[in-house]
Amino acid sequence: MKLNLEDIIRSLVDVEDIELENVEIDAEELIIKVKQAMLPLVLPQLQPQAAVQGAKPEQKLEALPEITFEKPVKEYRGYVEEVTLGATRSEGGTRGKVIKIGGQRTLYHFEGGWINKPVVSFDVFDIPQPQFPKALREAWGEVWDSPAEWAREAVKRGADLVTIHLVSTDPKVKDTPVSEAAKVVEEVLQAVDVPLVVGGSGNPEKDPVLFEKVAEVAENERCLLASANLDLDHERIVKAAVKYNHNVLSWVSLDINDQKTLNRLLLEEGLPRDRMVQDPTTAALGYGLEYTYTMIERIKLNALKGEKELAFPVSCGVTNAWAAREAWMNVAEWGPREYRGPLWETINALAVMLAGADIMMMLHPSAVQAIKSIIDSIFGDLNGVEIKYEDWLKV
Repeated sequence: MKLNLEDIIRSLVDVEDIELENVEIDAEELIIKVKQAMLPLVLPQLQPQAAVQGAKPEQKLEALPEITFEKPVKEYRGYVEEVTLGATRSEGGTRGKVIKIGGQRTLYHFEGGWINKPVVSFDVFDIPQPQFPKALREAWGEVWDSPAEWAREAVKRGADLVTIHLVSTDPKVKDTPVSEAAKVVEEVLQAVDVPLVVGGSGNPEKDPVLFEKVAEVAENERCLLASANLDLDHERIVKAAVKYNHNVLSWVSLDINDQKTLNRLLLEEGLPRDRMVQDPTTAALGYGLEYTYTMIERIKLNALKGEKELAFPVSCGVTNAWAAREAWMNVAEWGPREYRGPLWETINALAVMLAGADIMMMLHPSAVQAIKSIIDSIFGDLNGVEIKYEDWLKV
């Protein structure tokens, strides 16, 4: 076989311009002898497939067969309790709609056992939060003097729920009387018709008293009282929730054994199974998010395996993402803060949602919009470009 030197080099090296240094070739042609079986390897561009002795004819890729899936793909013996938040007028409340969370009977949505979509709750505070990063102050600064107006604006921006945090009741903050704080809850209930999550200040002495009063003034609204934990009198919170028809958030700090213990105690104290939501604590991206992800994953897996002490919906305080300095600190090398913060919160929300979270408490409107679009896409409620899976290489 005779080939030009240029053809040989171009077949071996995929470049346009070739210069050989310190090489002298006193010939216009070179004769190269190679074994027939090696030709496709040595000169793949020049050697046609048909010219290789014994080569199989080129085969065209046929259309992939249609594949059908049976649902569920995997069967589980356990399930997650379904919890209803809010109550309509026909149910004794004043909400315009109710939100159902949990109810999963499979681990993954595509397995067919997911009934209810994850939901987003906007965080609202009973007093302004001047320590907020700039991006949050710009988003809420015009309404944060009025919790009712803040809640109303949150619903306009896509809130499925509203979480009103009564942080001013903390003796170290303003020590607002529980009766006054309860009036704030009433104002928010009148301002919006979505279900409410009511958060305390975290003070173990004040919160049980606060929740008793809030539960009374919001009777039959089926709020989520956030939260009961191992460091306070959770029995008082359970009694108030049962008496006035509310749900209870069971909160622990990243310990699955503590979660099981607290859940068991709340059940023993009389809380119905369909009134409990659990919160394992959400660590920020870069500050322990992987622990949160793993714990939610274990909770869901154990629930579906039949462990009833963990078979409850999961709520996550995604706004903890703003505690990460990367979300708010003014460092030019990290990029603009107005983008960094919402992105940090979005990534946190996406991570916990994929792990199995049912409620994501969030703060920035852009982050909420992004995560709600992802949820709608997963559940087929968002129209987009149709992509055939067999064409993914071209895409």
